[in-house]
Amino acid sequence: MSSFILKIIALTTMIIDHYGAIFQGDMTMLRIIGRLAFPIYCFLLVEGYYHTGNVKKYALRLLLFAFISEIPFDLAFFGRLYFSYQNIFFTLFIGLTAIYFLDNKDGRYNFNSAAVVIAACVLASLLSTDYQAIGIIYIIAFYYGRKYEKLNKFLTIGIIMFIVNLGAGMLQQFSLLALPLIYIYNGEPGPRNKFLQIMFYAAYPLHLILFYFFKII
Repeated sequence: MSSFILKIIALTTMIIDHYGAIFQGDMTMLRIIGRLAFPIYCFLLVEGYYHTGNVKKYALRLLLFAFISEIPFDLAFFGRLYFSYQNIFFTLFIGLTAIYFLDNKDGRYNFNSAAVVIAACVLASLLSTDYQAIGIIYIIAFYYGRKYEKLNKFLTIGIIMFIVNLGAGMLQQFSLLALPLIYIYNGEPGPRNKFLQIMFYAAYPLHLILFYFFKII
């Protein structure tokens, strides 16, 4: 399974999840399906870090779409501007920044690894980004897990996810169902061009603003 297919699965299940949260709050199955999305995005973020030619541009792109998406996010979920909770792009940006400092490719930084992880978790929690510290731990787990043998990697990541999910309720445990899909990733990018790249980013604010308009008409 290529990264393109994983992106399609993540995008589709995310939209289903958001539809359930916004329009069908009593349909738990939609939220269960939606649990697949975020672990896949965390995995793809780590893969993207290792394959990007410019991690700073990658980070800036995430941050740009974080700000672009904030108003659609607020309107879709809260019906108004609501700065007490931030969209998932902020979580991904903080996670990417954390693994950049942890990896320290060019040797310019010598931060304590635990301090980096704690700082990222605290920042995500203080900003109330989507998934908050749990999201950061997912990302860090995939980052460190990449260095180990495949089966052991996914068993370890699964255990970490299960433990941190305990603080988020039973529904979040269904996120573990994403791991078999990620396990069969073949390392291939699949179809890839600038247009597709931007559309995968733009789909997030676009579907949220559409959902908001559907909700108010």
